[in-house]
Amino acid sequence: MKMIAASIMCADSLHLADELRALEQANVKMLHCDVMDGVFVENAAMGAYVLQDIKNNTDMLLDIHLATVNPDKFVDLYAAIKPAYMSFHVEASPDVDATIKHIRALGIKPSIAISPDTEIEQIYPFLDKVDMVLMMTVNPGFAGQKFQHHVLEKIKKLQKELESHTNKPLIEVDGNIFEETVRLLEPIGADVYVVGTAALFNDKAGSYTEKLASLREIIQER
Repeated sequence: MKMIAASIMCADSLHLADELRALEQANVKMLHCDVMDGVFVENAAMGAYVLQDIKNNTDMLLDIHLATVNPDKFVDLYAAIKPAYMSFHVEASPDVDATIKHIRALGIKPSIAISPDTEIEQIYPFLDKVDMVLMMTVNPGFAGQKFQHHVLEKIKKLQKELESHTNKPLIEVDGNIFEETVRLLEPIGADVYVVGTAALFNDKAGSYTEKLASLREIIQER
């Protein structure tokens, strides 16, 4: 599966209903929803009430990214929204296995997130237990950061490790994703591309369909 997910945190928050319609018209299938607690990252974003309103007003899948400390504290609250995926950081959970089981027990596909400077080997013990790996290509917390190219080597190492696993989780990439970086990521096997201000939610001319056209041509979204 190759897919583009729109980072809804980067959309126009004063006109979210219009943004949802525009994304649907652009045939976006999934919304990436960054939940930030102001502790794990120095920013706060996306309360459960907001995401519930979004869920109630679209058929697009929700992909919730818990950029929080103690993610288990938030799992039940956000699971009630019924997202398709829920990511949490390997750096933040005191018991990664328990968090994975917690998410899956609620009928949600668990995903493990990893920040750019964390050794990729830290997630190896959990690859057979998750449906997706979220590779952060910028430090989590704020939009508009520069792409960290050393993450490309981490993805290559992950792909090599996955050769010995029967479970093949999707690889999601998030952070300064636009045509230039997609051309670097597609050949090494990224599956889900989270797009925000660099490619979609910006002042450049064109509809969302037009802005996504070049990315879709590269990844052959399906």
